[in-house]
Amino acid sequence: MGSRKCGGCLSGLLIPLALWSITVNILLYFPNGQTSYASSNKLTNYVWYFEGICFSGVMTLLSIIFSALGIACSGYCLVISALGLVQGPYCRTLHGWEYAFEGTAGRFLTDSSLWIQCLEPAHVVEWNIILFSILIALSGLQVIVCLIRVVIQLSKILCGTYSVIIQPGII
Repeated sequence: MGSRKCGGCLSGLLIPLALWSITVNILLYFPNGQTSYASSNKLTNYVWYFEGICFSGVMTLLSIIFSALGIACSGYCLVISALGLVQGPYCRTLHGWEYAFEGTAGRFLTDSSLWIQCLEPAHVVEWNIILFSILIALSGLQVIVCLIRVVIQLSKILCGTYSVIIQPGII
């Protein structure tokens, strides 16, 4: 009984997590709320993997198979978002458009004095750090929720708590 209520609660939690992941991924296309960078292809390349839209947004509503798919897709979102966070934004520097922090192993994340290297889009470093971090958190939560769902579904199968109700007259 408790696992059924918990499972239903977890399913309800996946929907807002997926919607938030989709929304946050869409925001990554518009640094500082501007569309010009997306239309001129001046965005971090990891934004184009659609991790929040296609993969972290997958609804896992059907038992173990879809929960496992949710783990894989949310895990993909988590990994790609982490790579995007560590790589840093694609921005205009004194040397033109480039990944200003590539090869720094994410050191720029703790040294905000380096952020001035990105001249355009304005505040793109903060924008990427915040939004990729949100995607990491949301997809991490989705992985945990899906893992719990798999455990619950497996326990129902292995412990025989699935009930089959046969109604008279229905064949």
